[in-house]
This record gives sequence, structure tokens and C-alpha cells, in this order.
Amino acid sequence: MTEALLSIRWAELVDLAVVWLMVWAGIAWLRATPARLALGGIGILAAVYLVARQLGLVLTTWILQSFAAVSVLIAVVVFQQDLRRLFEQIAALGLRRKLLLAGPDATDTLVRSIAALAGQRHGALIVLPGRESIESHVEGGLILNAHVTEPLLLSLFDPHSPGHDGAVILSGDRASRFAVHLPLSVNHAQLGQRGTRHAAALGLAERTDALCIVVSEERGTVSVAEAGQLRTLPQPQEVGVEIRRFLERIAPASAERAAWMRGLVKRWREGLLAMPIAGLLWFLAIPGGTVVEIQREIPISVLGVPQTLKVTSVDPERALVTLSGRRRDLYFLRPDAFEVRVDAIMAELGRRSFALLQGNVRHPEAVDVLNIEPDRVMVVLEERQTGTNKNGAGGKPR
Repeated sequence: MTEALLSIRWAELVDLAVVWLMVWAGIAWLRATPARLALGGIGILAAVYLVARQLGLVLTTWILQSFAAVSVLIAVVVFQQDLRRLFEQIAALGLRRKLLLAGPDATDTLVRSIAALAGQRHGALIVLPGRESIESHVEGGLILNAHVTEPLLLSLFDPHSPGHDGAVILSGDRASRFAVHLPLSVNHAQLGQRGTRHAAALGLAERTDALCIVVSEERGTVSVAEAGQLRTLPQPQEVGVEIRRFLERIAPASAERAAWMRGLVKRWREGLLAMPIAGLLWFLAIPGGTVVEIQREIPISVLGVPQTLKVTSVDPERALVTLSGRRRDLYFLRPDAFEVRVDAIMAELGRRSFALLQGNVRHPEAVDVLNIEPDRVMVVLEERQTGTNKNGAGGKPR
């Protein structure tokens, strides 16, 4: 290990740093996903499998191997929405989708309209898309493409309007669609006694980075859903602060990168946890992939002894075997994975000296046998009936 650290190159340092950032971001993402408990269960089963394999628990290992065959399919089903959003976030960062942001006038109009709707207790649901596309998550709706005005929004959410139960999607200073259906959240812990509009707002906020604004027709309160969180504002007018903060967060690419870096810094605990994980991955992939040679003393087992004879001694009892393989394969091998086997079927004919060849060594497939010392082994046998030494007094084995 020390030799590997001393010989590390600058390219490997960059490689290690990139992997560390990826692991850091991955841990932070996993902690934010609602399905993290399911992932924890999969991780526990994986740990039990590794321990069972090291301890040689054959039945447990076999059962967990059968489970592992379908674990990938289970993970895809459980994390379907989370994986989909992760890939969409990566695409949004890479493609730099053009954003249409609401200007100050449209923001002020939006704040006045929401305050008026809350005062009249007219339910409303307004969506401000972020950098991630929401098209794959919304359904239905009618194309509007009209400039945002207070009379327009009040008329769209009038209880007598046919589309008042749906959502209005804004695109810059314009209302692009109305009467749109959003995915419903099943997070009852956050929803509580809130209705369908709140479930729809939270459902989209769980899947995208959009800001969803909800006006409750029962209470006349205003709530915002963002980043999988649903919050009720103390005063309807405070929605303006939420909108401006949201626009500042998603506006320029430089601000987005700065926000991304601030988010990572806030998760410094995940960064510390990612360090040993990245180091272990680097060791297994780089130094662990190097082919090395080691020597092990392996016990000699005598097999095929005729029933009329029994083994009294083996000289030597162990053989020094030179093995070759990748460092990571050699590191995780169990001692009982190796054995030097001697076939004593010819002992009945008087043979007492047996050759030790590479083929006599039982070993895992990932390892090669280069040499074995000594090249012969002496086996002393006795007859089971008389107990007389078959070699004779002072005799030498042939």
C-alpha cells in the first residue's frame, strides 16, 4: 500500500479527486431521495452477503446470490423517479436549456394576483419552471401563451372557470398553459390535511426544481412547494420574496455553479464520508489491479489412501507455493481456499514419495500457481490390521 501511494501520478490524483466529488454528490443525492431507506436495506443485505462469503456460510451466500440476481431490477423499480430526475438534472447542466424568467413587473403582478386570490379564497396553483424540464411530468392543459396580468390570473382561477382546478404554467412573463394536471405526492407526513392542489404542487416539486405556489380555497393561505418541501407562508405577500429568491437561484449559470458549490460545502459530512470510499475504490481499481506475486505456506492433504493403510506422517506438512494474481483478488482470498492435494492411490504398490506439481494445488480461478516447493513429499503409512510400518525397520521409502 505504501509503495502504491509513493508511486502515484498526477493523473491518478486528478482521477481520485473526480471520483471523490462524484461519490460526495452521490451520497448527498441519496440522502435527499425519499427512497434512501430502501437503499439502506439493500446495503445491509450486501454487507451480510460479504460477511457470509468470508465466513464460508454456503447456504446464506447462495440465498443472497439468488436475491442479487434480481436486485438490479428491484433498484430500478424503487428508484425509478429518483434516477429519472438525476439524469434530467445532468442533462440540464450539460445542455444549458434556455430559461425564460419572469421580469420585475410580472413578479409584482403575480404577487398582487396571489394576494387577491387568497383574500377571495379562490383556490389556485401556479408553476414557475426551473432549469429542469417539467414536460414529462405534466399532462393535459390548454395552450394560452398570454401576457401575465392580474385580471387574467383571477379569471383563470375563478370557481366558475372550467379549468380552475388545474395549474397555470408560467414561461417568463407569459402564461403558456392552463388547466394542467400535475403528479400527486404521496408524502402524507408533509401534506397532512391539505387537499389535492397541495398534493399536486408537492408532487411536481419532488420530481423537478420548479417552484409551485398554492392558494388554499378553504383557509385562504398561500403555500410554496420546492425541492420536495411544502411550506405555508405567514402572509400571502411573502410569496414575492420566495419568487425573487427562486429566480436568483436559477438565473445565471455562474450563480447556479456557485449555488451547487455552496450546497456541497453545506454537506461537508458527506464529503468526509466520501473520502475513504473514494480511496478504497482507487485502491481496488489502480493498485488493486496490478498483478503481483506472493508466497503462501499451504497445508498438504493426502487423498486416495487405500483402505488397508493409514497415514501416520507427512514430510513436509506444508508446501511453499508462489501465487500470481491481481492484488485485490489476493487480498480477499480466504486461507481455506487453498490446498495441496497428494493422490496416494499408488501407495498400495509401495510408493511413498510423491511429486508436487502445480496441478496438485487447489486454488481460486482468479489466481495462478507459478511454483511449489519442495517438489516431492514423503508419506509414511501403516497397515490398519497389524499396525506394522509398511516401510520396514530402517527402510527407506521407494
